Amino acid sequence: MLAAAMDSITADECYEHVEALADDVYEGREAGSRGGHAAATYILQQLEASFGSDYRNILAMRLGDDPKLRDEIIVVGAHYDHVGYGSKRTSFGTIGKIHNGADDNASGISVLLETIEAFSNSGLGTRRSILFAFWDCEERGMVGSRYWVAHPTVPLERVKLSVTLDMVGRLR
Repeated sequence: MLAAAMDSITADECYEHVEALADDVYEGREAGSRGGHAAATYILQQLEASFGSDYRNILAMRLGDDPKLRDEIIVVGAHYDHVGYGSKRTSFGTIGKIHNGADDNASGISVLLETIEAFSNSGLGTRRSILFAFWDCEERGMVGSRYWVAHPTVPLERVKLSVTLDMVGRLR
């Protein structure tokens, strides 16, 4: 399996990506610029071949401050998908009407976003790094988080804790 993975990485394909991303069309890829956004779109298009175009996890890493512990990762995640218009399998209410999902799981996403903002605005650091994960396709069998575990962006042995924020607005 490792050999097949290694064989799939070729110098020609790496060169093609470098050539594409270094093209003038990306205007130097400055963060927040039109060229930077276009580069993000290019990357997403490349990822669609592996992950599929219908689902997207969103990951953001906040590096820890402690040189001895920053390689250890705490994953804090929440799923951002819901059930859309509902189905017999996913709805206790009317099928065909929008199921907004305020509790499941806009509530978890709101806590995750506010936590990120608090870190950003306070200057508060952490000893370990935090991977903030916005999972997609969780309502269909935890597809997004399972995909990440099968194709992690950091070695899983570095993950020391994982916290999931799901339906934090539930009052009963």
